[in-house]
Order: sequence, then structure tokens, then C-alpha cells
Amino acid sequence: MPALEVGQVVPDFSAPATSETTFTLSDYRGKSNVIIYFYPKDSTPGCTTEGQNFRDMKEELDALDTIVVGVSKDTMRRHENFKAKQEFNFELISDVDEEVCNLFNVIQLKKLYGKEYMGIVRSTFLIDKEGVLREHWDKVKVKGHADAVLESVKAL
Repeated sequence: MPALEVGQVVPDFSAPATSETTFTLSDYRGKSNVIIYFYPKDSTPGCTTEGQNFRDMKEELDALDTIVVGVSKDTMRRHENFKAKQEFNFELISDVDEEVCNLFNVIQLKKLYGKEYMGIVRSTFLIDKEGVLREHWDKVKVKGHADAVLESVKAL
């Protein structure tokens, strides 16, 4: 499946999320910008830091009519524990069947200690209130990333 292009309307999708909710992208159309960030695994150092960075800028994002949602292949139970422990003020999508990951083309070949495997490449997508993809970050480095995303939201 080809990657989504900047300027393209993101196809609608629904997926199970924390707090016993279902995240549906079209629910935010006309109301909020949406930051969707994909990360490899709950409770790992980089993923924890990235989530904390988005958590800590909630007030600024709220003022810009912007919500954050995180996505990984972890189970809902792991997500609920991770969210509670880190006091995340946003929902996490459990994408165990990789449907959302495949829509955004974030499952890619990765290498770790010489082994190759398919996994989530840390990526972030900024979708405006009209459902249009405005910016995409691929192979994200956590340090400074949330700040860069915030600057892009301010520029919308």
C-alpha cells in the first residue's frame, strides 16, 4: 500500500482505544487537528519519553484545537497500564491486527542486533481539521520531536 501523501485527505478509520472508547478519525473533522503518533512498544524508554512529551504539552495543544492519539500493536490491557502509570491525558489505540499501521504504512523492515523483522517505525502524522494530512515525520528521533510537531500545529 502506498504511503499517504501530504495534502491528501486521510481515509476514515475506527479502532479500539483506551478508556473503553473507539477512536474514529471523522469524529474530529471540522473540530480538531489530530496528531497520530505510532510507536513500537509500551513502557520502553523512547516510547515513554515520547508519550510524556506529548502529555506535557496538552494545554498548548488544547489552545490550538489539537488532540493527540498514540498507536502501537500492544494489547488494550498493556495500553491501559501504560497510560495510567504515565498519566497520559490522551488515548492510546490498540492495533494488534495492524490495520491502522498498514493504513499509514508504518510497518517496515527493521534491524536489531543483526536480526531483521517487521515492526512499527516511529512515525507521526499531523491531520488538520478538514482531515487533510499536513505533515508526516518518519523514523522519528524522540528528542525534540514533540516540540517540532507543536511548531507545525502552530503554523496551520
